[in-house]
Amino acid sequence: MYVLGQKLPKRDKLGLHSIVEKTCIEILSLAVESALKSKYSKKEPLELLRIRIGLLQNLIRTENELCIIGEKSYLHLSSQIIEISKMANGWLNYINTKGAD
Repeated sequence: MYVLGQKLPKRDKLGLHSIVEKTCIEILSLAVESALKSKYSKKEPLELLRIRIGLLQNLIRTENELCIIGEKSYLHLSSQIIEISKMANGWLNYINTKGAD
């Protein structure tokens, strides 16, 4: 994501793309936080992680629609985000089923 931003014009890099980069960093920090928390306190950061991933998906789609990033970059990023989303949702479902036991 950071390397992609280096190729963008200053207007786009400091605008919408900076929000995308900050959201990526926030997603990474929430994932690490969830991994390091005790099993009883993982649910809240995982739910927030799921919300931030959805936000990132929409921001990247908006970047593509505004022609800030190319189609190839968009397809690559969206496939990665879908995989991240699946993993996060699976992790949250696991926590919810284990919490019900």
